[in-house]
Amino acid sequence: MSERKRPKPADYFADWKQREALAEAMIPVVGRLYRERNLKVYVYGRSLAAQSVLDIMKTHRFVRQVEKNELSEFDTWPLVEALGAMDLGTGHVDIGRLTVAYHAGPQAAGLSPAQYLATQLAGLVGSKAKPVTQPRDVVLYGFGRIGRLMARLLIEKAGGGDVLRLRAVVVRRSSSDDLAKRAALLRRDSIHGSFKGTIRVDDERNSFIANGNEVKLIHADAPENIDYTAHGINDAIVIDNTGKWRDEQGLSRHLQSKGVAKVILTAPGKGALKNIVYGVNHDTITESDRIITAASCTTNAIVPALKAIDEQFGIVSGHVETVHAYTNDQNLIDNFHPKNRRGRSAALNMVLTETGAASAIAKVLPSMAGKLTGNAIRVPVPDVSMAILHLTLSRETSVVEVNEFMRWASLHSPLNRQIDYTASPEVVSSDFVGSRSACIHDAQATIVSGNHAILYLWYDNEFGYACQVQRVLEHVAGVHYAVYPAPEAVNWNWPQPS
Repeated sequence: MSERKRPKPADYFADWKQREALAEAMIPVVGRLYRERNLKVYVYGRSLAAQSVLDIMKTHRFVRQVEKNELSEFDTWPLVEALGAMDLGTGHVDIGRLTVAYHAGPQAAGLSPAQYLATQLAGLVGSKAKPVTQPRDVVLYGFGRIGRLMARLLIEKAGGGDVLRLRAVVVRRSSSDDLAKRAALLRRDSIHGSFKGTIRVDDERNSFIANGNEVKLIHADAPENIDYTAHGINDAIVIDNTGKWRDEQGLSRHLQSKGVAKVILTAPGKGALKNIVYGVNHDTITESDRIITAASCTTNAIVPALKAIDEQFGIVSGHVETVHAYTNDQNLIDNFHPKNRRGRSAALNMVLTETGAASAIAKVLPSMAGKLTGNAIRVPVPDVSMAILHLTLSRETSVVEVNEFMRWASLHSPLNRQIDYTASPEVVSSDFVGSRSACIHDAQATIVSGNHAILYLWYDNEFGYACQVQRVLEHVAGVHYAVYPAPEAVNWNWPQPS
């Protein structure tokens, strides 16, 4: 895409206030479209729904930095305003991409924003099509780190309540004020901040209400003992985030419950279970698959980047080193742990430990079988990890070529929702808390010598992973949104810079 630059403003503050006013004007338009029609507005894959004025402005800034195109609120507002006046159905509209395309030709040809959108969104005008035939019930079995983040995502994406509905959370009873304590953990999080919205508890119904979504708290010691239909829950997808069972026999216990249709495990599965990394092999899921596993956070972070690099450069062999945030299976202070070294204090030590990432990668990406080794170091941070990929490639390349390709992949490839990109020389791990991508390529750290390359990938091992699980959930539930502009052909035809 050709670069387009805006002239520098004569008065930076006046320019800021004007753009701030336009971002503020977008909020009610975007909010109404999402609330009334379940139509979500994006700017280069980043949702504008439920965002603040400053969030919207930062999203525009992201496009200027990464896409190298001067996209501003002055450009997008006329199209957002026109979008709000149209009779549109449910879907996802990337107003950022449409705006860039508009300024590249149709505007000069004399088309108004409304006329241009009428041609580009013809399939959405007057559409009554839904992303799913009927609302689908979802149950969270377990309410730990991933469970609570999944709850946040499901509530955030509730829209008009006609797609995926979080109906219940299943836990073991721990105290008389269990409901209040579980709600409090959802309301406040030391890493991810406060819940965006309101949460109250209904003791009589043993449920909490989050942004109007009533979620039942069910106490149970075993999955097969629950009758979900007694709570009005039917044909549900259960997301098991306990990790207690990882094989088909154990996870099948959920299917013995009344009201359960399918199960998703938020951990690597064992045996013949399919390990899914959305964006890479989710198309292998069939209607007959009743148990799906979403692999690990590390596998989800590494595989998209490996897939991209292998497509463009070819991978002969490699070693994967993960520098991983500590998790709640480690000890706060030294104590017994069945695994080597993990009994030592997580908050005081770097802990060298094993990882199953290399073998797990081959399950998702068979072309990597026998090519990779792996190791892991747990470090004293509570969230955001790093994967370091030492790769021997099929051909020689350069730092510039690798970085330009990964930048393109983050914006235009079939894995643009999984791969993000940063070229900042100042970022550190905490800057990526809340990232919705599976991984973020750090361009400043890339090292290349001949056909040997070292890539550094950041990833939010909690929230980034939860977003990948959400994508798997939507796919399993048969949720399919009309997307505009239409996704580019699924290929890796990178328009290499000359």
